[in-house]
Amino acid sequence: MVTLQARQLNLEEVEDLLGFQVRYDGSFTSFLTLEPITDTERQELIKIRDDFHPYLKRQALEGQIRLIAVTPILRLAGFYHPSIQIEVETNIAPINIDLDDMQITGRLDILAVSSQQKTPTNTDLWILVIETKKVQASMVVGLPQLLVYAYKSLEHQESVWGVVTNGSEYQFVYVQRGSPPTYLRMPFLNIFDRSSAQQLLQVFKALAGCISS
Repeated sequence: MVTLQARQLNLEEVEDLLGFQVRYDGSFTSFLTLEPITDTERQELIKIRDDFHPYLKRQALEGQIRLIAVTPILRLAGFYHPSIQIEVETNIAPINIDLDDMQITGRLDILAVSSQQKTPTNTDLWILVIETKKVQASMVVGLPQLLVYAYKSLEHQESVWGVVTNGSEYQFVYVQRGSPPTYLRMPFLNIFDRSSAQQLLQVFKALAGCISS
């Protein structure tokens, strides 16, 4: 059996191997209720932005991006809640997808799962899959890996949200089981644009709220 590493596959290869069909022009409000954010949350967003800004010049790597940009937003959005469990790369078991005479394997960067709810097959309910890339990388670079990981979750649940980020830009996708499976690309969000950053927090809060409420 041939083993393929998820990180070495491009988007065309992932779409062909897993049968994904892309959909465009997604709308967050079709799936999520985006609540207004508070003045305190706006100030916190500014602080996260300002803390991350120096790392743009230093060509920040994936680990730095997770620590400086992603985890503060997750905290602010309410992901650090007893009903949500955050897993990181070192303690996430590698995934394996078997396809006839080949296997795709890989490991997630960050995974948020429900600590209270289970899927119909009694496995962890995935809330959000996060793939980080270094500052210079475009979102297209991380999307193939994200789709591979999200595809694995469709064995146990109907859909899952994913996001690829380089710390400043965020590309959300909504991945659904089907024949074929689909992924809906949402608008790009950017932490350095005020209105975009506020919507970014709204989206994260809505995702966390689906479980913690």
